[in-house]
Amino acid sequence: MVFSSLTFLLYFLPTLWLVYYLCPASFKNGVLLVASLFFYAWGEPVYLLLMLFSIMMNYAFGALIGRAKEAAVTDADNKLIRLHLGLAVAANLSLLGLFKYAGFFTGVLGHIVPVEEIEVALPIGISFYTFQALSYVVDVAGGGVKPQRNLLSFALYITMFPQLIAGPIVVYKEMQDQLGDHPVTSAKLRRGMWRFIIGLGKKVLLANPMGQLFTMISECGEWSFGFTWIGAAAFTLQIYYDFSGYSDMAMGLGEMFGFKFPVNFNAPYTAKSVTDFWRRWHITLSSWFRDYVYIPLGGNRGGVKKHIRNLLIVWLLTGFWHGAGWNFMLWGVYYGVLLVLEKYVWGSRIEAHPVIGHIYTMFIVIVGWVIFAFTDMGSMGRFLAGMFGAGGFSMTAGIAGAAGSVTMGRILSGYGVTFALCLIGVLKGTGRFLKNLYKKHAYITVAWLLAVLVLCLMALVHDSYNPFLYFRF
Repeated sequence: MVFSSLTFLLYFLPTLWLVYYLCPASFKNGVLLVASLFFYAWGEPVYLLLMLFSIMMNYAFGALIGRAKEAAVTDADNKLIRLHLGLAVAANLSLLGLFKYAGFFTGVLGHIVPVEEIEVALPIGISFYTFQALSYVVDVAGGGVKPQRNLLSFALYITMFPQLIAGPIVVYKEMQDQLGDHPVTSAKLRRGMWRFIIGLGKKVLLANPMGQLFTMISECGEWSFGFTWIGAAAFTLQIYYDFSGYSDMAMGLGEMFGFKFPVNFNAPYTAKSVTDFWRRWHITLSSWFRDYVYIPLGGNRGGVKKHIRNLLIVWLLTGFWHGAGWNFMLWGVYYGVLLVLEKYVWGSRIEAHPVIGHIYTMFIVIVGWVIFAFTDMGSMGRFLAGMFGAGGFSMTAGIAGAAGSVTMGRILSGYGVTFALCLIGVLKGTGRFLKNLYKKHAYITVAWLLAVLVLCLMALVHDSYNPFLYFRF
C-alpha cells in the first residue's frame, strides 16, 4: 500500500483516524501498531514475519546490552557489551545482506566459480527499518540511550507506518520520548494535513508526469543530445518530487498522530556545491552514515589519507545501500570522488562563485541521476554518450519508442506546463511563499489545498501510472 493510492486515501487513513481519535489514550499506541502491521502486510504478508523477527531480535539485544552496561565494572564487562553489540550489528547486516544482496554476490561469484545465483525477493522497506534498528542497539551500547522496556513501544518505533516504507530514517534517540507522550493538538493536525496534501500533490501531479516523460524517452533506445537532456532533467525532477513528496506525506501523517519526524529535504536543487547538495538531500540518510559510519571510522581526524579513505568508504556504502547493482556502486564512488575533490582541490573556488557553483552542482547531480536510473550498464553508457553528443545534436527530430513517436511538440504539449511548475517548485522562495500563505491567509490555503487534493484524486482515478521509486531500496 502506498500513500498515493485510493485504497490508502479513501479507506485505510479515514478508518484509522476514526478509530485512533475515538479510542482511549492508553490504547492509541496499540492501535497505531496494529494499523502499521496491517499496512506493511497489505503488500507482502510473508515478510511481516521477517519484520517481527527483527523487532524481537533487536529488543532482546537492547535488553542484553542494557543489562551488561548496568553491571559493567571491569574491562571484561565492557568486552561483553561490545560482544553483544557486535552480534546485534552482525545479525542485522546478515538479514539485510541475505534479502537484499545475496543475488548480487552469488551472481558475481558465479563468474568465478560454478555457483548458482540465489534469487530472493526484496522485502519492502528493509533498508530503512534495519537502519533504525541498528541506530537503537548502537545508541544503547554507547550513545547514552536506555533500552526500551516496553515491547509494544519498541515495536511501534520500528513499524510506524508513516515512515516504515521509505523513511525518513528516524533514529531511536529522536523518538524515545515521543513514544510515551505524543498528544495530538489542533495545530499539529492542521500542519500535518497541510504537509500531507502538499506531499501528495508533489507525488501525483508532478513526479508521476515527469516519470512518464522519462520512461517514454528512456524506452526509445536511440538518444540524441536534446532528448537525453530532457529525459535526464525529467528523472531529476521525478526523483525529487517522488521522494520529497513521500517524505512530506510521512511527516504530515506523523503530525496527525502526534509525532514529529526530522526534515528530510531542504531545497537540494538550490545547492551551490555537491557538498551543499548532500546537506540538503535525504538528510536523515546522510546523518545516519555520518553518525554511525563516518565518525566511528575517524571522520576527518588522522590526516588527509585517512579522511579520504573514510569518505570513499562511506560513499561506496551509501551507493550500495540504495541497491544491489553496479550502477549504485558507481553512483556512490562518483559522489565520493567528487566530494574528496571539492574538499581538497576546487571546493573553495566553487563556493566563491555561487552562480557558477550552482550550474556546476546541477550538472553533476543530473549526470549522477542518470547513473542511478539505469541498472543496465550498457543502456546507461549509451544514454550518457547521447548527453555528450554521441547521438547527434537534434532538438527537433522525433524518435520512435515503445510509447510511439516522441517529438519535441509532443513533449511540450503534454508536459510543458508540468515541467515549468516543477522548476518553480524547487526554488527556495516557493517554500517560503507557501508557508507564509499558510500562516497569514488560512482560507486561501484551505481552498487551494482542497483543489490539490481533488486534482490528485481525479488523477489517481484516471491514471494507472503511480510508481514509487524508493520502494526498491
